[in-house]
Amino acid sequence: MVQILEFEREIFALETQIHELVSMSHMYDSVGDITHEIAKLKKKLRRMKHDVYSNLKGWDKTLVARHPDRPYTLDYLNLVFKEFFELHGDRHGGYGPSVVGGVARFDGRSVMVVGHQKGRETKEKIRRNFGMSQPAGYRKALRLMRMAEKFNMPIITFIDTPGAYPGVDAEEKGQAEAIATNMFNIIQLRVPIICVVIGEGGSGGALAIGIGDHITMFEHSVYSVISPEGCASILWGDKGKTSQAADALCMTANDLLKFNVIDEIIREPLGGAHRNHKQAAIRLKKSLRKNLDRLMQVPPDQLTQLRKNKFREMGKVVEEVS
Repeated sequence: MVQILEFEREIFALETQIHELVSMSHMYDSVGDITHEIAKLKKKLRRMKHDVYSNLKGWDKTLVARHPDRPYTLDYLNLVFKEFFELHGDRHGGYGPSVVGGVARFDGRSVMVVGHQKGRETKEKIRRNFGMSQPAGYRKALRLMRMAEKFNMPIITFIDTPGAYPGVDAEEKGQAEAIATNMFNIIQLRVPIICVVIGEGGSGGALAIGIGDHITMFEHSVYSVISPEGCASILWGDKGKTSQAADALCMTANDLLKFNVIDEIIREPLGGAHRNHKQAAIRLKKSLRKNLDRLMQVPPDQLTQLRKNKFREMGKVVEEVS
């Protein structure tokens, strides 16, 4: 069953009307030639989609980023890469199913791909813990990235998580330490790293695989230090203020590009990536090809220094003395 978001109701109503008219024109000759009317409605639909999706606020974009039909890491692996071979385990007894990774081919080049995976069906969602990883997932990710460095393979990460799993057992197993260790080590890797926010980018759970040379976001993805619900609860003690919190967090791709937190926005198919996986994958592939070719030309020493400088500059404030 298709999930209809609140701001999409008029769009779906118009799509249903068009579908019914098309069906009638095929079934009943007495209807006459209504192709002109259908064409007018389709033009109106395109304009409506453009107007709605061009003006989404933070909370609306959060709903799109969480849409259950949105492409996940494994979807992009099937659509963009070839010969993906998944690797398992953190070599410390952990499995970490919320993070998937392995070697793949991209444009004839071997790459290491690591990303969050939420799961679609109920059983898979539970197995993957809704994309919220335990420490084992992040340790697995670091193991694979170190392997990539050893074999001189560029790294591509896909970020899509509400955040790291906040349970007591995760804390007991060293959740904070695992995230910090990843960030400390990834920033020193001597191979190109491209990070793509494909859905939600939540807090440390995102940063654990979000340190890279080029940070990309899909148009309707979000990236923030905390979820809007969590922010509303902390600041106002009221989860009903999630929309206000989402705006305050400046979590959209346009906001983050303006603040130099990300480097590029990948435009999504009209109506969002969940409406056209194949077109979203084509646009992703174009971005990856362009930036991988560029980063592969940068010497390793310069690459790591530029990466360190990039993240040191984030959040820097310049005070003007009057």
